[in-house]
Amino acid sequence: MASSANPTRDDFAALLNESLGGADTQFEGRVVKGTITAIENDLAVIDVGLKSEGRVPLREFAMPGQKAELNVGDEVEVYVDRVENANGEAMLSRDRARREAAWDRLEEEFTKEVRVEGVIFGRVKGGFTVDLGGAVAFLPGSQVDIRPVRDVQPLMDIPQPFQILKMDRRRGNIVVSRRAILEESRAEQRTGLIQNLAEGQIIEGVVKNITDYGAFVDLGGIDGLLHVTDMSYKRVNHPSEVIAIGDTLKVQIVRINKDTQRISLGMKQLESDPWEAAVAKYPIDGKFTGRVTNITEYGAFVELEAGIEGLVHVSEMSWTKKNVHPGKIVSTSQEVEVTIIEVDSEKRRISLGLKQAQTNPWNDFAISNRSRIRAVSTPQRLGR
Repeated sequence: MASSANPTRDDFAALLNESLGGADTQFEGRVVKGTITAIENDLAVIDVGLKSEGRVPLREFAMPGQKAELNVGDEVEVYVDRVENANGEAMLSRDRARREAAWDRLEEEFTKEVRVEGVIFGRVKGGFTVDLGGAVAFLPGSQVDIRPVRDVQPLMDIPQPFQILKMDRRRGNIVVSRRAILEESRAEQRTGLIQNLAEGQIIEGVVKNITDYGAFVDLGGIDGLLHVTDMSYKRVNHPSEVIAIGDTLKVQIVRINKDTQRISLGMKQLESDPWEAAVAKYPIDGKFTGRVTNITEYGAFVELEAGIEGLVHVSEMSWTKKNVHPGKIVSTSQEVEVTIIEVDSEKRRISLGLKQAQTNPWNDFAISNRSRIRAVSTPQRLGR
């Protein structure tokens, strides 16, 4: 056994460990608790139980854009980078301590798929940097909001929730999304609003956007689609002919798909249906004046009144012009006289005749040449 006058290598190791806080602590590379003994020139002097104290900038104790609130005697957690530097002081870091603790917490929250709180504090290529309570994450520009945001400044330096999309501790990478939170909240809001709506309900909304096929109407937190075919019984070539962005409309809820959370709206449903009286109003063989609204290869559509259109088939356009394109007989917006051939109110179809409203030239020909035809067709008697 070694004497005190001749210590062994193990004795030296034990003495060294004791001077560094004991073999069971292993301070370097660990997060430990310490007490603030003084605050000097924006530095916090911290005692963590080593033979010397360490100094940490106060800014490391504050969230970006905020001021640190520390007092002498407060207990804090710091990361021990080195037990002693060249100046004989312990090298401590609050940022490293927060980062290590944050990664532990974030990994657990990422596994549970829960929201995390963070602060947008900087701009980088393609997005922004977010402080998640010690760990820095990347927020892609496409994940800031549901719609493109021109000015992000109002969103910076304020605590707000984020969703972690992916993280890699070994590489120190965390990608977060603010958009996912907004979409989730919006979906929850939509679900709540849809539960208060019913098919057939009449409600007011504001036109939010117009497309070629219809308009999106804000019903107070949830959008509904007003299709161009449900705007009016009359022909509407483009929604902008009837409505404009910002208009307040009274609409009826035509259909609700709770699975997709889509709402179909209608305006014409609030009007009287002109087809209900079509059979009585447009008797067979009756003559009416209408306006040509559309021309196709197989005929022309003629509007008899708002919401009532009939088809003049190409075969019913002229007594004399055969195999001719309808566009060479009539033109769009032209007023024409037509005859009712057939009315099907269930299918909302009216068959019209253009030639029937005109004199048949073959009948005129037959009448004007009747005597001549009779003379030719009657044989003369031969005298005996």
